[in-house]
Amino acid sequence: MKFWRSVVGKLWMTILFLVIVVLSILTILLLEFMENYHIKDAEQKLTQLANKAAIIMENHQNTPLAGSIATELSDKLTSVYIVDGGKTYWQKQNDGAGVAQYSLNEIISEKELSKVLEDQEKISLVKSFPQTNDHNKFNNEMMIVGVPYQSGAIFVVQSLSAINETTKQTTKYIFMAAFIAIILTTVFAFFLSTRITYPLRKMREVAIEVANGKFDTKVPKLTSDEIGELAVAFNQMGRQVKFHINALRQEKEQLSNILSSMADGVITLNIDGTILVTNPPAERFLQAWYYENGMNPKKEHELPPAIEELFKRVTTTHREQVTEITLQGRTWGVIMSSLYNQNRVRGAVVVLRDITKERRLDKLRIDFIANVSHELRTPIAMLQGYSEALRDDIAGSEKERKEIVQVIYDESLRMGRLVNDLLDLARMEAGHISLNIQDVKLKPFIEKIIRKFQGIAKEKQIHLEYLLNVQMDSFSFDPDRIEQVLTNLIDNAIRHTSAQGFVKVIISESNGLKIDVQDSGSGISEEDLPFVFERFYKADKARTRGRAGTGLGLAIAKNIVDAHKGVIQVHSKLNVGTTFTVLLPQTS
Repeated sequence: MKFWRSVVGKLWMTILFLVIVVLSILTILLLEFMENYHIKDAEQKLTQLANKAAIIMENHQNTPLAGSIATELSDKLTSVYIVDGGKTYWQKQNDGAGVAQYSLNEIISEKELSKVLEDQEKISLVKSFPQTNDHNKFNNEMMIVGVPYQSGAIFVVQSLSAINETTKQTTKYIFMAAFIAIILTTVFAFFLSTRITYPLRKMREVAIEVANGKFDTKVPKLTSDEIGELAVAFNQMGRQVKFHINALRQEKEQLSNILSSMADGVITLNIDGTILVTNPPAERFLQAWYYENGMNPKKEHELPPAIEELFKRVTTTHREQVTEITLQGRTWGVIMSSLYNQNRVRGAVVVLRDITKERRLDKLRIDFIANVSHELRTPIAMLQGYSEALRDDIAGSEKERKEIVQVIYDESLRMGRLVNDLLDLARMEAGHISLNIQDVKLKPFIEKIIRKFQGIAKEKQIHLEYLLNVQMDSFSFDPDRIEQVLTNLIDNAIRHTSAQGFVKVIISESNGLKIDVQDSGSGISEEDLPFVFERFYKADKARTRGRAGTGLGLAIAKNIVDAHKGVIQVHSKLNVGTTFTVLLPQTS
């Protein structure tokens, strides 16, 4: 910043300018006053000299003698002319008067002479004469004073050069005093302006630091006047600004933390549709849309067309709008509302909720009802049909009646198993499963399960065996529940393995107990593998179960393993075989 644009420079120049103006006016007035004063003083002295000469001329009878005496009253700067009776002249011309070469008739005109002699009036004149070579204006000017007496008049002439010299000296002193006053004023004004503006400059420095975020900086209170009070008020303002900035920062951080921790996506839009704020779920949604449309997420800032259309409706109707968007296999519920700045709409806020699970659960619920209805429809129809046959005595013999009764009994057992499985699964998914954890001898436990399926395996010509590759003799788990899991897995393996195939149960150690159930059956397709543990899920016809199954075995098995804090996995290839793996962690 230039010095002349600073407060110090402006205040300094203002004071100096005012002093110079005041001194200039005062100097002009003093010079005018001194000049008029000296002229009036000279006129008064010449008038006194003329009056003295007139008195002498009036009081002496000897006129020539009186004239000689009167003319002797003048000094070297004054010339005296005496006119008696209009004809007699006595004069004493001094070179200092500057009119030695002029006669009275050349100095006084007839009219002026008549005015004094005849009208008996005093005259006072200033005339210029060109006889001098001095270029000073006062050297060509003469003061003439005429005083009448009884029979004549006295004229006294004096050059104004003496007055000019006096005026010069006076002017010199006045200008010297003005110069000294200007110098002193300059120094004083600079000191005063620097002194006054020092607190202001400190405030400017502190204001810059406050603008840069240093709110703890304070202005020192150097005076007790208004500037000192301003410093106190500035410090109070700084504290208030710091308080409000901290409050805003805390609110911003709190809002940012809330948005970041929200499971729902949030997008804030400006009135022109540009994105202002997003949280991580919303970022994932937008990146999925950019990826699906082949856009660069770092360069693009567009919204999906469905959200843009929703934004137009919100800004037009000022009402909340709701829609659903399917993107990358996931379903998003979109709710958009207006944002207001007092009574004016300034944008909109979009809430994105991943409702894929809800939609999938809705579908599962619908599928569950359909599957249960399907599973129950066949046995109920058979029970109804065979019971009607018994009622109508259709059976012709005791053997046929027993066969009908056996079918009714088998179907009722199947319905009972289905209902029991549904109840067990419901309790497990609700977290009401209870485990009886105990140390179980592994070899007897596995041999017991294998013996249950040896008859079925031999009947289907399937080789069933187990391998016990563990060093520990026992392991802690619920034997009844794990037996239920292995029974389901081995039963499935035998059902879907053709003759001359094999089913193996391998028990090993892997950060706990690892149980593999392998078969050389038909296998499971890749698209069906992620859903094999869902209720009533039906794979291809090669994996469909016989009439005795309920379709809930694997779902129940998964819930039992989950209750043991374990993991159940499946790996399979079509026409090669399937392996189910159960991992049970070591309990403390």
